[in-house]
Amino acid sequence: MPDRLPQAQRKSEAIARGIFAYGIELAAVVVAAVMAFLLRFDFSIPASYTPILTMAVLVWGPTKLASFKVLGLDRRWARYASMSDLMRVAASNLLGSILGLLILRTLWVPVPRSIYAIDLLLCVMITAGLRVTVRLLTDLARPTPVSGDATRRTIIYGAGNAGASLQRDIQHHPGLPYQVIGFIDDDPRKRGLILQGITVLGTGTELSRIAKNQQADLILIAVPSASGGQMRRIFESCTAAGVPYKTIPGLAEMMEEGGLAGQIRDVAVEDLLGRTPANLEHQRISSTLRDQVVLVTGAAGSIGSEICRQIARFGPKLIIGYDIAESPMFYLEQELRRLHPGLAFRPELGSIQNTQRLRETFTAFSPTVVYHAAAYKHVPLMESHAFEAIENNVFGTLNVVQAARHFGVREFVMISSDKAVRPANVMGATKRMAELVVRSLQPENGRYVSVRFGNVLGSNGSVVPIFKDQIARGGPVTVTHPEMSRYFMTIPEACQLVLQASTMGRGGEIFVLDMGEPVKIVDLARNLILLSGLRPDVDIRIEFTGTRPGEKLAEELSVLEEGLLTTHHEKIRVFSGLAPDWDTLAKSLNTLRSACSARTLMDLICGMREIVPEYRPSEELSARAYASRETASRETTSSEAA
Repeated sequence: MPDRLPQAQRKSEAIARGIFAYGIELAAVVVAAVMAFLLRFDFSIPASYTPILTMAVLVWGPTKLASFKVLGLDRRWARYASMSDLMRVAASNLLGSILGLLILRTLWVPVPRSIYAIDLLLCVMITAGLRVTVRLLTDLARPTPVSGDATRRTIIYGAGNAGASLQRDIQHHPGLPYQVIGFIDDDPRKRGLILQGITVLGTGTELSRIAKNQQADLILIAVPSASGGQMRRIFESCTAAGVPYKTIPGLAEMMEEGGLAGQIRDVAVEDLLGRTPANLEHQRISSTLRDQVVLVTGAAGSIGSEICRQIARFGPKLIIGYDIAESPMFYLEQELRRLHPGLAFRPELGSIQNTQRLRETFTAFSPTVVYHAAAYKHVPLMESHAFEAIENNVFGTLNVVQAARHFGVREFVMISSDKAVRPANVMGATKRMAELVVRSLQPENGRYVSVRFGNVLGSNGSVVPIFKDQIARGGPVTVTHPEMSRYFMTIPEACQLVLQASTMGRGGEIFVLDMGEPVKIVDLARNLILLSGLRPDVDIRIEFTGTRPGEKLAEELSVLEEGLLTTHHEKIRVFSGLAPDWDTLAKSLNTLRSACSARTLMDLICGMREIVPEYRPSEELSARAYASRETASRETTSSEAA
């Protein structure tokens, strides 16, 4: 009983408010009608028109209230009236007037034609004026923020729509600890303009002086559409000003009912990339994944686990997570069960090198879609473990593809890398060979494709977690070369685009994701130090350690021999070209397999170059191969002499 009383009371109060609102609207309609007749007849309505006025009011009242209901004005609070609400008021009145005219003409009520126009204008003015008045009174009644120790003098960087919305949001929430004292905008034409009662004080290049003169305590960056380069310039200006700063996310990240002020957060390294949200064709992705059994290899890794999270949104029948890593798989299972209680997720432990385990998994679950993310990926480590890289990345991929073909998998997507382009390291060469395997083993009914992209921020073993750990330990932050650059994107964006690419093509394509502009690793290191509140080369030292075996200074995303074509998606392109002949490729792979079995490094390198002619092994790997051959030759000579 105690719980029901407040609910019943709230319901009765809501009904009372609705009746009151309709009463006000009806009064406005009546007043407009009477005034229209008064104006038409110079404030002296003839007695013969009194019944006509009465009939007009009886018709206009219900028709206009019904129009307000149909167009949703009853669900829009006057205290939050906006321009779109006023346009809807005008449309509702026009609809009501047209309906009223039709009814009155049908009933042969001789209302003068001019009265229809006068009544429409008056009714729009009165009903709109009521909403504007309520909005003004609400704003005037709202308590103004009180300056104090807890309130921070704030400059908003960005005098566009987001900046104005942020200022309005702060103004409407006096409990927030922000007192906006001015705007900054890089467009010099906005200098001196006044938005929401606040002046645009200058441009970003003047931020240091303005912040000092205004005694600013905080800068709020409100430029959600900024590119990576623009965001880095803004970041540098804020850092140079010596004032703490925060940002708001892109609008795609915000909840519909959330205000900008509630989304204020610290600037993250992802903001400096300036990546625009991926525009996904949810219907096409859903048609590929809904009610399907999906197998994800490497499911416990950074990319594989995020692919599982993204797939879970599209209602699959079952997700099979296949990985050899026990503990990460356990945590992924717990996370998915917590976030998606109704999701069927089955963790399966196994290696892609184990053909029997793969067959067991495919036999037990009969997947129809496979995302192949399992791979060794660390470049220096693979340079020193070339045989293991080949066995896992090439022959492991071959095992998965052959199992998929045998069990009738119709959609197969392999995660590739930009390091497969003119590879200068073992890891890149193995990824290129894996792409060729996928292209050459196309099923009769299905699409097997590869998706190639660069580095992802925050993935296991990537530079960002390493740099953060080095900063936390007081430095130094180690960078291999001052000119080293890489393409970066976030893990969720990369995985979303992988799902999008899986819906495209006819099979055999290599899709490449738009990686934006390359980022210098040293700039990334400096920005991470600054985001930690420290100064590069003052608080935290940056050391250059020299390039490691197999590393390029810059990665590429295309091969000259391949044709780069656009797709209907702005962030996905495709490489065209003839698929390799499987029989020829199979012979080369057998040679490579023999080199792995014999552990002959020189033969392994020759086999890799036979399959990937553009591969250029590193000097260190070549030196090891020659040394290994010389050792083997000496041992053979010694045994023959004995």
